[in-house]
Amino acid sequence: MIGPSRIDEEHFRFQVWAPHATEVTLHFEGVDDARRVPLQACPRGYYEAVVGGVKPGNKYRYFLDHSQALRPDPASRYQPLSVHQASQIIDDHFEWTDSEWRGIPLEEYVIYETHVGTFTAQGTFDAVVPELQRLRDLGITALELMPVAQFPGKRNWGYDGVYPFAVQESYGGPMGLKRLVDACHHQDLAVVLDVVYNHLGPEGNYLWDYGPYFTDRYRTPWGAAINFDGPGSQEVRRFFIDNARYWIREFHIDALRLDAVHAIFDFSATHFLEELAGAVRQEANKLRRFCYLFPESDLNDARLIRSPAIGGYGLDAQWSDDFHHAIHALLTGEQTGYYQDFGTLDHLTRALKTGYTYSGDYSVFRKRPHGNSPEHNEATQFIICVQNHDQVGNRMYGDRLSQNIPFDAVKMAAGLCLLSPYLPLIFMGEEYGETAPFQFFVDHSDQELNENIRKGRKNEFAQFCWTKEPPDPLAELTFLQSKIDSSLGEAGHHGVLYRFYQELLRIRKTLPAFVHPSKKRQEIWSDSGNQTVFIRRWHRTDEAYLLFNLNRNSVETKWDRPSGEYQRILCSSDALWSEVALTEISAMHTQTQVFSTGECFSLKPYSFMVWARSGQ
Repeated sequence: MIGPSRIDEEHFRFQVWAPHATEVTLHFEGVDDARRVPLQACPRGYYEAVVGGVKPGNKYRYFLDHSQALRPDPASRYQPLSVHQASQIIDDHFEWTDSEWRGIPLEEYVIYETHVGTFTAQGTFDAVVPELQRLRDLGITALELMPVAQFPGKRNWGYDGVYPFAVQESYGGPMGLKRLVDACHHQDLAVVLDVVYNHLGPEGNYLWDYGPYFTDRYRTPWGAAINFDGPGSQEVRRFFIDNARYWIREFHIDALRLDAVHAIFDFSATHFLEELAGAVRQEANKLRRFCYLFPESDLNDARLIRSPAIGGYGLDAQWSDDFHHAIHALLTGEQTGYYQDFGTLDHLTRALKTGYTYSGDYSVFRKRPHGNSPEHNEATQFIICVQNHDQVGNRMYGDRLSQNIPFDAVKMAAGLCLLSPYLPLIFMGEEYGETAPFQFFVDHSDQELNENIRKGRKNEFAQFCWTKEPPDPLAELTFLQSKIDSSLGEAGHHGVLYRFYQELLRIRKTLPAFVHPSKKRQEIWSDSGNQTVFIRRWHRTDEAYLLFNLNRNSVETKWDRPSGEYQRILCSSDALWSEVALTEISAMHTQTQVFSTGECFSLKPYSFMVWARSGQ
């Protein structure tokens, strides 16, 4: 594998891909300041050497003859000083205690997305560990970490990383991440790591000096595109595939979330993503563990998650924005930016039925048809949410959904997401109605870059007609204001919402109709006049019925299912789920209700009910 790798107690192999250079010399720094080791040239632009007397903590850089520059290792495992300074050898020995861990099946994923720096006051991996029991009690089965690859400064969302193999120093470095993953597995929590294979950040990116990592044939919104299909691309592909293997093998990561794969440009006969999927499957088989790939894409292209046997790339489950956009536009009334493509009940029901709202339909926002059909994809191949880091953090003030809609509507949105057959994602703090914003923040040292970032953010906001002055991304206060306080979820209406989320996840995990998710075993009816959605889900002889009122007023509706006895599992408008509720729930409350076909009953504003019956 590229980078430094241990051979024995005192010997390391150093390998770097540097086809731009004709000579590469390893320079040790600090106590070994005068030590220089020339690397041997190998085929296809690699340089390597086996070096003795190397210990964890040794710092080094490479001297590239063509540029007469000392540069950190592109595959550095640790950058303790900064993105501009020396790389450091790490101690790769760790006492893992998760030898029995095999991961969890895809259908059991309930994902909790978190940003390490703002999830706790300390902002470290170790500080996340005491929170794991709370997440487990909530019903979470997988912790997703926003990118942790080394980025400039101390605060960043992580998408400006420039050392894909190095774990962010301010979070606790590689050992801190290993401790967190090990602790997660002891809580039966899988770990999803967000990785960025479509670009590198603008500061501290020295890959240009080493080889053709980038191409000017394509552009991304964040700068130069990665070279996945031009001259030298085989070694670029290897670099990122090695990276995926590294996280899975060395850090026991269970799944990788692939950032914005629509910005991975590759016209090769075998797409990079298909090659990556094959490599991860090989690694999973070798380790005898579940390992998954979750691409994010705004293309609504089901090829990502189709089998290679039918022309797909073979990835496992795709982030699907359509559900979020549909429920957000419907409940907030926002119609600017990409929300102009949403806002009706039909948009929501299409997302609930198939996973996409747009599957070849004309998009007003894009001014062209958008998407293709996901008809033959399983429900567990789509990850949906009502909030995530993008949909909150890319608002001008980072305001959360709970600040923009009534409490009852927040509960209803949660019900639509968590009781769907798709894999649900909860953004940190959502489960109790966090009041802190999640804003965009960076800590770059280049002042010209900082000004460009400020201007870029304002331009992004313009398409949503947000014209006021946004928070300064460079200000430390912007970062500090984004830190959440999970103790809010212990009392008041925040505590009610937390218990409500907990109850929804308990229903999802205990009722057979929800435990076995399938698009084919659900029926959906909607009434745009009343703004109601009726969903039937089933597994064998077990059935569940859900009725949602998305109207701000009470509505009268009819029971159009067969007459008989039904167990009422949950009613979101019950007093114990109100903002002023005093009663705590300790178990699932059910009661028998008898319905006759055509019988009328009332639903309160922004409320929903769940019934079940078995053996019919």
